[in-house]
Amino acid sequence: MGVSIEVLIVDWAHIEAAPPDERADLLEEAAFGQDAWPNADEGWTWPTRPAADWYASYEFSRTLGSYKPHLWAGERWERLRDFANPQLRGMLDRFTSVLFWHGLEYMEDIDAEQVPERSSPWPVNTLMWSSPIEAAELKLLWECVSPQLEVLREPFDRHVARPEGWINDFDSFVTFLEGWNEVVTAAHARGWGIVGLRC
Repeated sequence: MGVSIEVLIVDWAHIEAAPPDERADLLEEAAFGQDAWPNADEGWTWPTRPAADWYASYEFSRTLGSYKPHLWAGERWERLRDFANPQLRGMLDRFTSVLFWHGLEYMEDIDAEQVPERSSPWPVNTLMWSSPIEAAELKLLWECVSPQLEVLREPFDRHVARPEGWINDFDSFVTFLEGWNEVVTAAHARGWGIVGLRC
């Protein structure tokens, strides 16, 4: 059985205002509580209770809540990044570092000092997280990256596309990145952060 992920955008200040020993419970209730599964559709789920207006959950397209697409997208990017120019490669490294499990650990040419070890800000089992400040930085990165993505189509098709696993072609890779941008954009618009909880 694979790992699943529940991606939330959250009002960081709301979490920080709670007593430290209650913060994990707040997040877990948001992810897995009574408002967690009103439908199985991809995209956004907004809680219906007025007191729960501090978070929303997002389902990536055609992932069924699984974390495997994150792993496969990371695998595809690891193969593809050698064909990107250094500037684009660096921006995509940063944009995707939170999205892929273990961030940039597998990228040997990245200076470890540029990628500090990330422990969850709260005692909860996270697969990824970004503070509001980081969400704003990610939004700016996407604005620079997205117009350049098409140059990666040919090397992806030639060197990276595979029949096995998830994220098999360039369009599915871009769709996955666009989903991440949708999360980043919604968080940034509200001044919120992002949390991906292990299911």
